[in-house]
Amino acid sequence: MRRELARRIAFTIGALLLFRLGTQIPVAGLNVPSYSPMLDFISRLSIFALGLIPYLTAAILIRLLSVAWRGLNSLERSGEGGRRKLARATLGLTLGLAAFQAYGIASALTSIPGLVRDPDGWFVMTATASMVGGVFVLVWLSEQITRHGIGNGLALILSVSFIVAIPQNVVGILDLVQSGAISGNLVLGHAVFWIITIAVIVLVEGARRNVRVEFGARGVGHRQLPARDAVLPIKLNSAGYLIPVTVAPWIFFLPLAFAGFILGGDHPLVAAAYRHLQLGQPAHMILVSIAVFVLAFIYTAYVVDPEDTAKSLAQHDGTIPGVAPGEATADHLDRVVSLTTVVGAVYLTVLQLIPEVFELYGIGLPYSMIINGGGALVVVCTALDIKTQVRDVSLTNPGGVRR
Repeated sequence: MRRELARRIAFTIGALLLFRLGTQIPVAGLNVPSYSPMLDFISRLSIFALGLIPYLTAAILIRLLSVAWRGLNSLERSGEGGRRKLARATLGLTLGLAAFQAYGIASALTSIPGLVRDPDGWFVMTATASMVGGVFVLVWLSEQITRHGIGNGLALILSVSFIVAIPQNVVGILDLVQSGAISGNLVLGHAVFWIITIAVIVLVEGARRNVRVEFGARGVGHRQLPARDAVLPIKLNSAGYLIPVTVAPWIFFLPLAFAGFILGGDHPLVAAAYRHLQLGQPAHMILVSIAVFVLAFIYTAYVVDPEDTAKSLAQHDGTIPGVAPGEATADHLDRVVSLTTVVGAVYLTVLQLIPEVFELYGIGLPYSMIINGGGALVVVCTALDIKTQVRDVSLTNPGGVRR
């Protein structure tokens, strides 16, 4: 399968180059060369300026509705037809979110003197349309990578966005070291810290709690399958990263925004709350940590459903040694998943706290708020996924038969 593997790798590289090309195509109608004071900011306003954020936000909202609304949850588990309906709903919500965000950006640009060539013309409409179109091009491109390339397309595009920022950050840090603005020992400490962090991420993401399962002998057609032993693997981090860490700030910022709308943004209580909930403040660190820890449990309960797993085992004549089938099996799996999730929740909480701790103690570097624990987790998991897919393609004969 070397030819198939080479084809998939080439397709993935070509798609990622297309993504990088799109990030260099600016939104039409901007006077970029003549607007040097904000050239770095304006250069990022490409047709892919919104990235995949609207789509990921829409997917997270749909997933949260699936957790809270049993009907939507049943639709997701009903098969391919239900998943297609959810995919269409996600794209529809993506369109609304992207249009709202793109319109806001385009309208704000017209208020900057000399930036837009024709602020009274069609700029807002064309800029909005181009940025919204860029989001859907990225969604389509990510699907093509997943289908015809190597790795998960969404994760790869996100990872490339993190990775391409590293050389510029490294050059900036070296300039600061040469000028004496920061200590070389601090930079060395950060390098050692990230090496250890990446090693921990690889270890945790590959860790599994294996629950031993016994399957009895059963007949399938004219064949008699013998009794066999197997394991039910449970990941330490079944909740992933995006949903717990993305949703956690919503829990207190949405009520705070509502309070600001009712009382006014300059109200002393609202202003004090916003001040204490800034990134790096102790109150923000405590509240977000608690929210991430709790959300990791809630989402793991959705992803790993002990009752559904117990029913599936019973249907296939599978039992856990020493545990009665049915409700006892569900309770046993619930205890195992809960204890395992404690480790995963602590792990996620520590990862999301990394940039805030740097900010709180004043030991951060210019990259700290961009390349953080979440970015490292996304990149490492993407690399591990690519490794697994490369191995699977290499060990598969034409026709999908394992060697």
